[in-house]
Amino acid sequence: MKTLGFAAQAQGAALAPWQFDRRDPRPDDVSIEILYCGVCHTDMHFARNDWGNAKYPIVPGHEIVGRVTAIGAEVTAHAVGDMVAVGCLVDSCRHCRQCHHDNEHFCENGYTGTYGGADRVTGDRTQGGYAKAIVVSDRFVLHVPDGLDIAKVGPLVCAGITTYSPLRHWGTGPGSRVGVIGLGGLGHMAVKFAVALGATVTVLSRTSDKAEDALNLGADGLLVSGDDAAMAAAANSFDLIIDTVPVKHDLNPYLPLLDIDGTLVIVGQVGPVPEPSTIPLVFGRRSIAGSLIGGIAETQEMLDFCGRKNILPEVEMIRMDEINTAFERMDRADVRYRFVIDMATLAA
Repeated sequence: MKTLGFAAQAQGAALAPWQFDRRDPRPDDVSIEILYCGVCHTDMHFARNDWGNAKYPIVPGHEIVGRVTAIGAEVTAHAVGDMVAVGCLVDSCRHCRQCHHDNEHFCENGYTGTYGGADRVTGDRTQGGYAKAIVVSDRFVLHVPDGLDIAKVGPLVCAGITTYSPLRHWGTGPGSRVGVIGLGGLGHMAVKFAVALGATVTVLSRTSDKAEDALNLGADGLLVSGDDAAMAAAANSFDLIIDTVPVKHDLNPYLPLLDIDGTLVIVGQVGPVPEPSTIPLVFGRRSIAGSLIGGIAETQEMLDFCGRKNILPEVEMIRMDEINTAFERMDRADVRYRFVIDMATLAA
């Protein structure tokens, strides 16, 4: 079917309206009218080919919320009219060890990204959620719990699961001491989830400017990473640190903050970091780890948790034709804390 989206046609090109074809629905497919789509840093990087793997034209967007308009004959988990979400992946091989363990995001044969991927059946390039409609296998469509503000749900299926997953994997709960490096789109969700899970939460920031924001989000305090005395006094005070910084940065100042058996989990930077010292690792049985979004079952668990706790991101709503300005503002970290596109503003 024909649909309208906003696409980058070449490296360096601004996103602009583009009509393209969605695949014909298969028996296990769900057709979705897209109502809202969050804006992720990955969208910007792909549109600009910052990672050297973009193929044009490309329609970004993997924080999708919409209404089911049609279902295939084999679909039983969703019905026409349901409010649903689609995150960073729309398929996987479905038969490898990781897929069988609900780790589709670690598919041994490579998952299919919501945009910039290859359709598992046809090989056609996938296109994302900056569009009027999308067709997705029902196994990769998520239920949106009743009561959540659908205008704000989109970022949960990317920024939300990216921070929820490591908190759950490393056993965060009452009595846990969690540090969060950075207070952007990912960081503010890490704070909200860690607080809701019962942890004592501290935001780590280069300056004290975000202290009020951290407290408003539920954190217990803010530690200024540029204050050597304060950092020294905080040695051994965290069980888990979630590092949301999306650029190359030095991990060494943060490792002594971990208690024995503590872990620093990288969820922001994808790529090299300066060489870490092994001294705090060896002498404290500390670990550096990484984490990538989450599987479909865990993402649904996260959405259900948000439904029970009424956890939502802080968002700024924009029009579709404001996306290029939004990318420029994201470059300047001028967003609190996530942009969401109202897809009703995408002209037919």
